[in-house]
Amino acid sequence: MATGDQPLASHGLPGHLVGFVEALRARGIPVGPSETVDAGRVLSVLDLMDRETVREGLACALLRRTTHRGTYDGLFDLWFPVALGERSAAAEIEIPYGDDGRVDIRELRRMLAEMLAEEGSGQQQALMAAQLVEQMGQYQSARGASFSSYQALKDVQPQTLLAQILAAMATPGMSDFETEIARRAARTRIEKFRRAVEAETRRRVAERIGKERVASYGVPRQAEEVDFLRASQAELAELKRSTQRLARILAARLAARRRHAKRGEIDLRKTLRKSMSTGGVPIALVNRKPRPARPELVLLCDVSGSVAGFSNFTLLLVSALREQFSKVRIFAFVDHADEVTRFFDPHTHLDEAMQRIFAEADIVGFTGHSDYGSALLSFAEEFPDAVTSRSSLLILGDARTNYRDPEVATLGALVEIAKHAHWLNPEPRTNWGSGDSAADRYLRVIDMHECRSAAQLTTVVSRLLPV
Repeated sequence: MATGDQPLASHGLPGHLVGFVEALRARGIPVGPSETVDAGRVLSVLDLMDRETVREGLACALLRRTTHRGTYDGLFDLWFPVALGERSAAAEIEIPYGDDGRVDIRELRRMLAEMLAEEGSGQQQALMAAQLVEQMGQYQSARGASFSSYQALKDVQPQTLLAQILAAMATPGMSDFETEIARRAARTRIEKFRRAVEAETRRRVAERIGKERVASYGVPRQAEEVDFLRASQAELAELKRSTQRLARILAARLAARRRHAKRGEIDLRKTLRKSMSTGGVPIALVNRKPRPARPELVLLCDVSGSVAGFSNFTLLLVSALREQFSKVRIFAFVDHADEVTRFFDPHTHLDEAMQRIFAEADIVGFTGHSDYGSALLSFAEEFPDAVTSRSSLLILGDARTNYRDPEVATLGALVEIAKHAHWLNPEPRTNWGSGDSAADRYLRVIDMHECRSAAQLTTVVSRLLPV
């Protein structure tokens, strides 16, 4: 792996492997020295020309969780690219050109549809992706030539080839079941081709600006690192799948805190009384008997569209943690608060619960837009017994009131009653108070915490939840 006499890594293959491990660590994947040594041994016995075998071998040595695989694959493609520069084998694929010298898009789409319909054409599809990026995805930027997957695909639009691919895959007498299988296979191949173009683009861009820079934005993030307010549907689905694991982590942390708190504080009066038998010298300390904590959690949650991803995930997480509390009451609101505890149980399916909340609960008033002031007022008036001196009040939302009265005094009264009160905000702290955000005004009466990702939420919640 060298260009002329210049090695691509300052310390050869071992140095390149260490760089790859450091990149994994930078993206939150824990890789220790022993795993790194194992990976080195893997490289010493595998055929380095068999790239997919190397990929799987290193994954076995370096990864502990299946959830890390997406990030690992993205970094592997950058650190162990399929080629350097333009792929010579891609010349076997000829992009059709018209008499005017432009790419014949109609003929190109026909070629691609036939290729995607053919079973076992994966290698040809990879070469086609390389040709598209080379000939159609290249553009001139202020810093020189670069590549864009959007530009490579904007005229071809492979997602619109489904009918042509199905027509090519059809056989006489196909049943509806077989047609549906073919349709799903065609969609999968289209998506795989799109990902191949994106991977090829990242490879070419990484050669120009550096793989470390491309890794900072072009590699799939772990579910725990996804920004709630910018997550795609696929990322939110992956986030929901990780809920049970995060709930187990939180439960273990809470159990550890309870064990540490079991001894209780020193009872000074009893310690001094007992010291009378030793001449007033407090040799033996007497601890207070621990009072079994029976924390009650009251969750007040904005479920409007702008913060739906954050609220839904937090509701699912708290629902999974119900056993850690003596009592959990959940309230949802858009511009009016209503109790929705009955929709959640240990086997809750969040999608069904959210459908029932919007269909059966009284959470939307006249406007249908977020109104924290109105929601807080209705919560205080209609559920005066919800927050008590034993309650931990947790409010979820971005505090954007659509320029309506935030009812800070009402929130202050609730905080005065509660034993603990915290607000989790999915917006960056720098945005608090901007536009219609009343976060800076609520900050005067309640502790507000930034929670933009599952990892941040887990840390904050494990620190805030009462023992």
